[in-house]
Amino acid sequence: MLCGPIAISSIFLLNRVNVLDICLLVWIVNYIRFCNGKLAETERMLTSPNSWHVYVLNLWWVSYLVILRFIADFSFSSNFTPGIEVSILKDLKYADSHEWVKVNGNSATIGITDHAQDHLGDVVYVELPDVGTAVKQGDSFGAVESVKATSDVNSPVSGKVVEVNEELSSSPALVNSSPYEGGWIIKVEMNDAGELKNLMDSEKYSKFCEEEDSKH
Repeated sequence: MLCGPIAISSIFLLNRVNVLDICLLVWIVNYIRFCNGKLAETERMLTSPNSWHVYVLNLWWVSYLVILRFIADFSFSSNFTPGIEVSILKDLKYADSHEWVKVNGNSATIGITDHAQDHLGDVVYVELPDVGTAVKQGDSFGAVESVKATSDVNSPVSGKVVEVNEELSSSPALVNSSPYEGGWIIKVEMNDAGELKNLMDSEKYSKFCEEEDSKH
């Protein structure tokens, strides 16, 4: 009897949807309604073996939800910045135009964030610059086209493009499925590492996204 709810809640957990909170609220509301019945019905609940059976099952179910909720909070907080339903990696820097940059020495790998691809929808084309192209912090170097719209991609740092992700030409959907790994767009040899101070860390970017989304 409980296999269906358990499977559904587990699937939603993997997608980071707060369905557990909803299940808990529904259970509490229904339990209060059940206990607010006539005195005879309440007494029957306490004395009838069948009612005790239902009560135990409900107690087991809500305990499962509480434990699952705790595991979800612990698991996601260890890898992601909490606050929104898309992933924000802690070791990256972020621009307010929703690009991320991962720095390794003087090399910067750049792509669009999970938040950006989520709002764009299914990506069907990525415009890539030529290797050797000079880019400037805050200026556009290419574009991402989705089924919804076309959006410019701005460079979070200044420098020279030393590599582009050619795989995006044949598989633009990598921007959706793997925005921080296989969906990277360009690599830049930076001119000024000090520009990184103008970017946001994961915590600030998370708050920025929340504030931006609340306006829409």
